[in-house]
Amino acid sequence: AGAPLTDTVLPQVVPGADSSARQLCFAWGPAEVLVCETLFGRSGGSRSRCLAGAAAWALTDSVAGTEDGAPSSSRVFVVRRDQDIYIQTLRKLFNESHGIFMGLQRSEEELAGKSRKTQLVQVSKNYRSVIRACMEDMHQAAVSTRDPALQGQYSTQVSILSAMELIWNLCEILFVEAATAGPLLLRLLDWVRLHVCDVDSMVREVLSSESPSKHKLFWNVVDVFVLQGRMDEARHLLSKEASANPTSMNMYKILDDLMKKMPVPSLSNTQTLTELELKWQHWHEECQRYLQDGTFASNPHMESICKILLGDEDAILEKKELMTTWYHFLVTRLLYSHPTVKPMELRFYAQSSMDLFLGGESSPEPLDMILMAAFEFEMHQVIKECSIVLSNWWFFFHLTDLLDHCKLLQSHNLFLMHVIISGYLLFFFCFGSNMREFLLLEYASGLFSHHSLWQLGVDYFDHCPEYGRVYLELHIERIPLSTEQKALKVLRICEQRQMHEQVRSICKIMAMKALRNNRLGSALSWSIRAKDAAFATLISDRFLKDYCERGCFSDLDLIDNLGPSMLLSDRLTFLGKYREFHRLYGEKRFPEAARLLLTLMTAHIAPCSFWMTLLTDALPLLEQKEVIFSAEQTYELMRCLEDLTAGNPDKQKFQDDDIETTKVEMLRLALARNLARVIVKEGTVEGS
Repeated sequence: AGAPLTDTVLPQVVPGADSSARQLCFAWGPAEVLVCETLFGRSGGSRSRCLAGAAAWALTDSVAGTEDGAPSSSRVFVVRRDQDIYIQTLRKLFNESHGIFMGLQRSEEELAGKSRKTQLVQVSKNYRSVIRACMEDMHQAAVSTRDPALQGQYSTQVSILSAMELIWNLCEILFVEAATAGPLLLRLLDWVRLHVCDVDSMVREVLSSESPSKHKLFWNVVDVFVLQGRMDEARHLLSKEASANPTSMNMYKILDDLMKKMPVPSLSNTQTLTELELKWQHWHEECQRYLQDGTFASNPHMESICKILLGDEDAILEKKELMTTWYHFLVTRLLYSHPTVKPMELRFYAQSSMDLFLGGESSPEPLDMILMAAFEFEMHQVIKECSIVLSNWWFFFHLTDLLDHCKLLQSHNLFLMHVIISGYLLFFFCFGSNMREFLLLEYASGLFSHHSLWQLGVDYFDHCPEYGRVYLELHIERIPLSTEQKALKVLRICEQRQMHEQVRSICKIMAMKALRNNRLGSALSWSIRAKDAAFATLISDRFLKDYCERGCFSDLDLIDNLGPSMLLSDRLTFLGKYREFHRLYGEKRFPEAARLLLTLMTAHIAPCSFWMTLLTDALPLLEQKEVIFSAEQTYELMRCLEDLTAGNPDKQKFQDDDIETTKVEMLRLALARNLARVIVKEGTVEGS
């Protein structure tokens, strides 16, 4: 668990940006910074080309330029804050923890009391299992890769994930489960056994040898088992020593009996703390008596173990190299000196254990300070220290959310709390929002900078009661709508949340993209979804223009099924009805087609430029053997034709166009002939 965490804010070099010759400017984004050169020179001496930030920042040179110093050679760099979300192996961490988070929010009011506490502990364990799974995947990736740079990157991530699990597990014991005196020590022992793994290889080596008791590391392994309270395993190994060395049989039996009788706390509450303390005191006196009698004097190893059982700090510290960490020393010290330690007493033992273990030879590492804050029950300090040394928001947000559900942060709306994230100082002001919501907003904002993880960010924003919707509206508008499928996904999210302005904006953007690509059907569909009458009119005009040029409609399925949507604009209504006219004509329902055509002419919803096309469409109906248009309808068509020819602003040009003149003459002749046929027919009917 010795993760290479650091709280030092390292400078990040911006390659190619000559800050000694030009000043640099930057602009902040939700999860990125744009850095670029300016035309302003520097009056001072040469300075290091760097951007203050943590090592987690990643640089992307978006515009390549020349090196002649000309204005056109300026470069723009994208500096990302949270690079972890771009590591493929860590995708599991973000995806699976999202499901755990959502389950926790849904079940908030379902359980209470002990059931609720049990559920929260299980949620915490689920989070830890995700961290461990990612750590194992990252370790496997480090082993399998041949690239030294990638191997170093993966190994660093393994160390960071290991530290995250170590911290989370301790917080689970102290804050979520809130273990009491007795069970507390058992939980801490499990914690140490799980996370202090440096001796595992040594244990495997000794146990796999032909004669473990003869192995040079045999007594080291026995000591490790004793230091971690693994008495059964220690006794098993000592039995091998007794079998191989009969002269030590008597000492072995006594030591084995002491280890067997050692009182330990119970999770089943079958004994009170007072009973445990009395048993432990009697056992402790028995160990002391054997040591003073010199029972183990002839065997330094067994004598050392007896001293450890007595809680002799000097004897325990002699095994410093086997424990490797001060918190291992703390738990061993508590096991053999204060097995009934109470939670609020931990801070005193933790501080003294760290001082004794380090002995002034080295300073505490950032990880040490986080663990110390946890032992002191300073939850906010834990979150603050984690924010300083960890490179992303995932850990301290999910931990904060879990603690908030445990009702441990309810009374802490801080007026001022500073947190350093990747080298930048942030402040929590008491503006009505709590720390959980602030961290949740920032974490979700970071997810929105990723091309696919943004979908998880939507759900996180949904659980920010105060500012979540505002943030979601701002971020959803920044999502690049690269494909229609992605646009539909974003649109569905907005529609589910009644974000009407964003729905209209997305539809307009997609309609414009489709129009630029000459995909009129898609453009019309998007404009209808946006309820944009002006844009629907524009696209309808394009459909009509294409019809005039090609003589047929494209996207017939869409136009035939407009339904009530055609009422969005007059031009769209005309397009739908004009297509209906063609359908009626194709089905040889000529009277209905004629009535609809005349309605389109007299309702004045058709563009003036399309009137000649409509009148030309009437020609085949006028020439039918059976009279289709009545006298009144024929007069209406005549009036429309005269209005077209008389009211055309380019009347002279219209008259000079032989084709248009021919069309007009043909229409007049057809109308006159149809009128004559109608009069004869109607007169014959009246006469009869």
